[in-house]
Amino acid sequence: MRSRRTLGFLVAATLVAAACGGSDSADESSDDTAAPATTVEPEPEPEPEPEPEPEPEPEPEPEPEPEPEPEPEPEPEPEPEPEPEPGRDFTEVDATVEAFVADAGINGAGLAVVHPDDGVVHEAYFGEFTPDRISLLASTSKQLVAGVMFALQDQGLLDMNAPIVDIVGDAWGTDLPDITVAQMVSNSTGMVGLLPNPAYGPYVCQFLTTGSLSTCGETIATTPDDDADLVAPDTEFRYGGGQWQLAGAIAEFVSGLTWDELLQQIYREPCGLTESFGFDNHVTHFDSGFDYPQGFGSDLNTLPDSANPNMEGGGYATVPDYAQLLLLHLRDGECPNGTVLSPESLAEMHSDRAANVWGGDVGNANIGYGYGWWHDRTTGRINDPGAYGAVAWLDLDDGYGVYLVIEDETGTGSALRAEIEEMIHGVMTA
Repeated sequence: MRSRRTLGFLVAATLVAAACGGSDSADESSDDTAAPATTVEPEPEPEPEPEPEPEPEPEPEPEPEPEPEPEPEPEPEPEPEPEPEPGRDFTEVDATVEAFVADAGINGAGLAVVHPDDGVVHEAYFGEFTPDRISLLASTSKQLVAGVMFALQDQGLLDMNAPIVDIVGDAWGTDLPDITVAQMVSNSTGMVGLLPNPAYGPYVCQFLTTGSLSTCGETIATTPDDDADLVAPDTEFRYGGGQWQLAGAIAEFVSGLTWDELLQQIYREPCGLTESFGFDNHVTHFDSGFDYPQGFGSDLNTLPDSANPNMEGGGYATVPDYAQLLLLHLRDGECPNGTVLSPESLAEMHSDRAANVWGGDVGNANIGYGYGWWHDRTTGRINDPGAYGAVAWLDLDDGYGVYLVIEDETGTGSALRAEIEEMIHGVMTA
């Protein structure tokens, strides 16, 4: 549009200029025939080509957004420690046992506390001890042997108060002392006990792995070599010795089963135990005397294969095993899979026979003895300690039981028990 307007303007200007200057031209020229002037229109200027619009710069490709770094997985929150049941906080008890183990330099300890309604209310392990660790019990075996005798009486196979001549007389001969099984498992037969002579010659077969339990019992019952050393039954407390081996032999005799078969029938099956509970005869095998046999190492394969298990001190068990064996005493003789003892047998087994039958004690007026159980006449609790430091006790009035096991000696076990017994009582009666 701008170029056309410019052309028009130039044409108009030329025409105006010609009109205004005509007289001057006539004066200057005498030629009337002069050719008319011509106007040459200028060629129109070509319209400028429009400048090409610049190509738009390509938009830069967007940089790829960086992948978000994966959020670190949150560390799992530690599971909160279970809060102790009201009145059953064993923190102080466990701390005391742990400190004792360290101070005494022993390899550990195991502890279980049981209640008739709640089962195992506390179970703890220290040092090398675990639920699977099998420990030798020494005399903490005794209440278990007495329990077998009462179970056989419940089955009608044994009268614990009958003279043994009435039980085995025809088979073993009639030259037998006038004693009963009840006296045997209450240390009141008048026979020689572990004190003052644990290696008493006429009864030494109880520590040998050779022979059988039945043969050893018959030997002890019929030997004349002890005649001069006997006292009248139910007149004196004589702890341990051949009278316990004799009781085990009579159990085999009246039942027709081996001792291990009796354990299977009376304890393992009803109480859900395994082969981790049983009896052996390890004393001479390890030559350890009253010290814990370190060669055992919680390995049943190290024990001798013998048909003559030691009755008064040959038991072995894990902590969970013994906990179940204690619970039956608080549950009227019942185990999860069946009945072990009648309530009547339990009541008798828990009684202080020394006081009730012959008015005696163990040489201390505050301590009595029943059937495998010592009686603390001050607290009313009954207990079964062993030479290797294990101890079980029952508080029948307040309804709980405790099993404490170490692998050392009886003095160490008694010291540890003294530190925690009243603590546990406080927890269980809070």
